[in-house]
Amino acid sequence: MTPPDAPEGMAIAGTKGQRSAVLSCSDTSSASSLMTLTKRADFLRAARARRQGTGSFLLQARKRDGDEQTTGIRVGFTCSKKVGNAVKRNHAKRRLREIARHILPELGHDGWDYVLIGKAVDTSARPFDLLLKDMRYAMRKVHGEPKQSQP
Repeated sequence: MTPPDAPEGMAIAGTKGQRSAVLSCSDTSSASSLMTLTKRADFLRAARARRQGTGSFLLQARKRDGDEQTTGIRVGFTCSKKVGNAVKRNHAKRRLREIARHILPELGHDGWDYVLIGKAVDTSARPFDLLLKDMRYAMRKVHGEPKQSQP
């Protein structure tokens, strides 16, 4: 259910075991759909796949098999108790959700699962622009793409 005071263009539609959030890209004319991972098995499969650590979080990524749904980008978020109490863990996950909302529609690959794991202190304390930079770096490394030149 979408809250009455939610920004326009934000909606959450439920499916069995997964949530889909319609997120606006930087271009307002297009919208991208991200599915949220909720099942433990999906997180475990991602843990056995590619991973890239950064200063503020760990990114795990895997290409889905042919017997699974092969369209769309799915993303999950987790923070252990090492991050802190529930308030600190929720703050770290909110920041991870926001960087995923900004970066995955742009750099995410269709048919892939991504899991972002928060780190103690670093995820909450790191400036947001550096979090975005870390996410772009991790996505390039996970997908084996060369570094883009700066204009």
